[in-house]
Amino acid sequence: MHPQAIRFPLKILALALSLTATRALALDPGALPPVAANAMTRAMAQAASPEAIAEYRRRLKEYQEARAAFEQEAGAYWGQISEKRRGRNAKRRDHVQITLDDYVLTQPPVYTGPKRPINPEPQAPPEPGERKYVPVVTDLLKAAADGYQWMPQQPANDMDFKRAYARFAASAGLTREQAVRVYAFETGGNGTHASQSGFHGNRAISTAIGYNQLLTTNTVELLAEQGPELIKGLAQKALNLSGPARMAMEHKLAVLKKMVAEARAVPDEWSAHEKIGDTHQGWAMHAMVLDIDVGPMLQTHKLLTSVIFARMKGYNRPLTAAELEMMNLTGDGTGFDMVTMPLDMREQVPTSNFFQRSGYERNPVAIRHNTVAKLLAVTDSRMDSNSQQSGARELAAAF
Repeated sequence: MHPQAIRFPLKILALALSLTATRALALDPGALPPVAANAMTRAMAQAASPEAIAEYRRRLKEYQEARAAFEQEAGAYWGQISEKRRGRNAKRRDHVQITLDDYVLTQPPVYTGPKRPINPEPQAPPEPGERKYVPVVTDLLKAAADGYQWMPQQPANDMDFKRAYARFAASAGLTREQAVRVYAFETGGNGTHASQSGFHGNRAISTAIGYNQLLTTNTVELLAEQGPELIKGLAQKALNLSGPARMAMEHKLAVLKKMVAEARAVPDEWSAHEKIGDTHQGWAMHAMVLDIDVGPMLQTHKLLTSVIFARMKGYNRPLTAAELEMMNLTGDGTGFDMVTMPLDMREQVPTSNFFQRSGYERNPVAIRHNTVAKLLAVTDSRMDSNSQQSGARELAAAF
């Protein structure tokens, strides 16, 4: 085709788009084809009138003032939450009884002001943020192979892992009800030893894996704090084996000892363990949750540490599964605060007392079920429902 014949249709198209965009100032962009809609949007942005800009600025100022007033109110509320928490901690240290006055009894303020207006002037697109990569099981396996020349021994089928978990959990002192109902809540009642939170395709939303959904940081922390016990248990298994099975177990034991030493080489703090958990070294350690010998011990200790914590604090009544889950989810200290609360107080104390502001605002369950009683009730309800799933029934049978 002749070059002029090419340029002529292009000029017509440009003119048509320009006319379409001009006419479309009074139209709905959604009613136009994509190309025309984009052209119309650009034309509208470029043609924003002084009146439209002035109106936007007026509404923006109104929004900013309303938002600032809300932030002041919310800041005071969450400051009071922190102050009350410090007071409760001090009372516990001094063995002083905690009362309703030690909690904030009002719900957090909710922003009800105007929404942020849309700027009619053209704006540069925001820089794309770098999304933190969440390792999946294949990454953990590769990290273990590369870093420790070792691969976890995974079960032929998940029932084998359930039996191993049930044996160790029962011998350690967890009840069938605690183990099964927490598993039902954490996995929906059908999770496997390798189920990962929010896994879809080759992506996941979290490093949480297994029956009790351990994060990389949980695994590093358990290796550091429970390492000697884990090593002792694995060494005992090795004594009962011979031949190639004994050699494989001894290699696994050597890897475990190295991981434990590395986990214990940093301060025993969540932040230090989290830092390792975000490295390939931490990914390799996390592969231990997949191993049929070490995985059940890690999964059990994740819950058992909460049971032991409660006993050390003088709480000798067996924890219900829902109470254990509160400690599992929020941390032992915070969960213990809820667990030891008298029943009549649970109806009155908002869940906000047990969260930082950022964590609370990202937790729709705690917001919707906004008292301790309601949160425990919905946890129990989900446990009831999910315990009827086939995976939960299999785990119950393994006990």
